This record gives sequence, C-alpha cells and structure tokens, in this order.
Amino acid sequence: MSKKQYTYIPDKKVCSSQIIICTEGDTISHIEITGGCHGNSQGIASLLKDMPVSEAIKRLEGIVCGKKGTSCPDQIARALKELTR
Repeated sequence: MSKKQYTYIPDKKVCSSQIIICTEGDTISHIEITGGCHGNSQGIASLLKDMPVSEAIKRLEGIVCGKKGTSCPDQIARALKELTR
C-alpha cells in the first residue's frame, strides 16, 4: 500500500495557512491543519481519518464560508484533488 504525504498552502481567503495530508492507498490516514479555528480543524481532521479520499472530496467540495467563495473544508477537497493527480 503506497503512503503519501502532501503539503498544501490554502487560498489566502481562508483562515488556515497550511494543510498536511497523509494517505495510505486511497484512504486518509492523517490531516493536520495549521491556522483557522483549532476546534473545527481538529473535528474535521478526526472525521476524515480513515475515510476514502473520493468520499472526502465529495463531502467537502464546494462548501463556502461567507462570501469568500471557498472555505477550509473546500480547500481540503482541493488539496485532496491535487494529491490524487
């Protein structure tokens, strides 16, 4: 099973400043979010652990925060899409 680690720098419109994603095969094994709301970041990371990448993208893609046009969850989906290219 292939293990990958990917570091993503989110859009400046969101509160998080860095997202580190670790996968094993097509499954998320760990996500670390720097910046933003610590409680929400921990909650999102915990919910995504052991989830298939495709399912996480499906659930998070397109979530917006106010009028920003994106959000920290949407940025995670974008990072996951880049990881799987």
